[in-house]
Amino acid sequence: MTEELQRVDNDSPWKEILEAYFPQAMHFFFPQTAALIDWERPYEFLDKEFQQIAREAELGRRYADKLVKVWQLQGEEIWLLIHVEIQATPEDNFAQRMFSYNLRIFDKFAKPAISLAILCDADLKWRPNQYSYNYPDCRLHFRFGTVKLLDYQNRWSELQDSDNPFATVVMAHLKTQQTTKQLLERKVWKFSLIRRLYEQGLQEREIRNLYRFIDWVMILPKGLEAEFWQEFKQFEQELRMSYITTGERIGYERGKEEGKLEGKLEGEQALVLRLLQKRVGDLPQEVQQQIHSLSLEQLEALGEALLDFKAIADLLNWLQTNHKI
Repeated sequence: MTEELQRVDNDSPWKEILEAYFPQAMHFFFPQTAALIDWERPYEFLDKEFQQIAREAELGRRYADKLVKVWQLQGEEIWLLIHVEIQATPEDNFAQRMFSYNLRIFDKFAKPAISLAILCDADLKWRPNQYSYNYPDCRLHFRFGTVKLLDYQNRWSELQDSDNPFATVVMAHLKTQQTTKQLLERKVWKFSLIRRLYEQGLQEREIRNLYRFIDWVMILPKGLEAEFWQEFKQFEQELRMSYITTGERIGYERGKEEGKLEGKLEGEQALVLRLLQKRVGDLPQEVQQQIHSLSLEQLEALGEALLDFKAIADLLNWLQTNHKI
């Protein structure tokens, strides 16, 4: 894969989508465990507790792990360790690491954990699900739950018919794997999967959540990305959306995050000016100068506000309110 098709923090979309739709993830991937849980009671993500047991660096590998406290139907507390194995290359000591995390949770917090793994790799034969040793006077057999996303290739019609958000997640993942060298085909599938969100009648928030995941994993080179954005913008306009296009909102959010990684005020200024031009048209030179004089905090506030601008008067009012005109 070329350099331009690499995106930083490839575990982030998985972590975000798991947090946004945790009950749906459990029902989709691990229905037997989901059936034990009282979903009427609140669940809690134990990020601090997980950091305490995940002490060592992972030698450059990327994982998306969530430790979650839930309640059983019988009223007892139980912890779930959800691991998403993102790397394309199978890992020899994966089962040992799953056991190690399970043991650390019990050792540090005296809590048994149900360990579950979502395997995203492309090797059909790699299916770790247990860790064991056996000696004459001592033996151990630790099994953990796994799902292999590659198995859903033969269940495509089932994915298409499902209204569970993780059906879309799996479809996006599989089509990303299958189109590594067919990027035109990837663009077609990316558009198709996003259009499906609208066809399902989802609300804007759900569309944005799933769009963010699809957009992050189905990376396109700059030329195809530009074509995709134009086609998608036209699609939303044809739907006569009353709110600003989902694509523009998420494009701003992604650009803002990448700008923060660079740590450049100039990057934020360029991003805001570019989006303003799209929203309200060409800006007078004096207005551009006023925007250049804004602090980073003010630029971020303007970046959020401009998503609702309809004309240059909205921008001028914002600047006046913020004592810049």
